[in-house]
Amino acid sequence: MYVRDAKNRDEAWLLDAIERLGLDDVAFRSRDYVIAVDEETGDRAGFGRLRLHRGDDAERIELTGIGVLPEWRGRGVGAHVVERLVDTAAAEGFETVYVLTDQPEYLTQFGFEEVDTDDLPAALSDRLEEKREFLGGGVVGLHADVDDFEMPERLREVFKNADAGGGPADEPDADESTESAEDFGIDPESATYKYDTGR
Repeated sequence: MYVRDAKNRDEAWLLDAIERLGLDDVAFRSRDYVIAVDEETGDRAGFGRLRLHRGDDAERIELTGIGVLPEWRGRGVGAHVVERLVDTAAAEGFETVYVLTDQPEYLTQFGFEEVDTDDLPAALSDRLEEKREFLGGGVVGLHADVDDFEMPERLREVFKNADAGGGPADEPDADESTESAEDFGIDPESATYKYDTGR
């Protein structure tokens, strides 16, 4: 599993995933996104983007549109998307990143702290109102210094072994059985499989 910058060919997939997860796609540009990808299958698992806000005093950067497909949740995918976005913001010279979310408890584990609405920069305060209308209230502003971002080790480990489907990646699901050739009446010692039609 790894996180990469989105490419033009990802645009249709991103728009479909954003709609499927009920996220906002305001000012959508695929090049602003990063995507988590399974390196073995090429399946896309999650995504997020940076959105620049220009204000009178300074530019601010917002992490937004962060989503993980249901079959990939619990694998550290969202955490690594957030980490990549924070690293990108830092590389672009930002010291602080902002998030407007209705799930603040997820982001506080990385060092994000809640910001009082009155203390948000003007551009983000306006955006907060938009998100509250879209998501129906409960949205709060968070911020973190890029140097204070911390990835919990458990999320780093689970991401290394991530695969779709729920449960630890290296263990079969409890109801998943492993069948052998004998279960189907095949003698593995004498059977040939390659192009054997039985004729």
